[in-house]
Amino acid sequence: MKAVCVMSGSAGVKGVVNFTQDTADGPVHIHGEFSGLKAGKHGFHVHEFGDTTNGCTSAGAHFNPTKQEHGAPEDSIRHVGDLGNVIATDDGKGVYNATDKLISLSGPHSIIGRTMVIHENEDDLGRGGHELSKVTGNAGGRVACGVIGLAAD
Repeated sequence: MKAVCVMSGSAGVKGVVNFTQDTADGPVHIHGEFSGLKAGKHGFHVHEFGDTTNGCTSAGAHFNPTKQEHGAPEDSIRHVGDLGNVIATDDGKGVYNATDKLISLSGPHSIIGRTMVIHENEDDLGRGGHELSKVTGNAGGRVACGVIGLAAD
């Protein structure tokens, strides 16, 4: 099964994220390419709603059906939608490659119809000590988003 998300946002930030899941209970392979970002790390999350009627703010909170605290992708305690950071180079381009075992393209943890968001700042992965660390990773504003949809196989 495959899915895609075309992201756009403020100040020319753009990106395309592809998701591939070979079996219904298998991991999801994620590949994203981005442009227009400021150099550095940017929080990268699946948010709960597929609603972008008010820009990225109407996408809701991080996708968290298991009601956990915010964490890193490799943590046992994390939101399902916590995918860590995209790292952008000085030319504003970033690439994200990962395999994730919590998100899915079907079933109760399905990300289809939800919104991908890239944030202006680094996700501290729940370890920053800020009051928002265990909620959002203190990643700041939302600079680009897009709704995840099914793609042709």
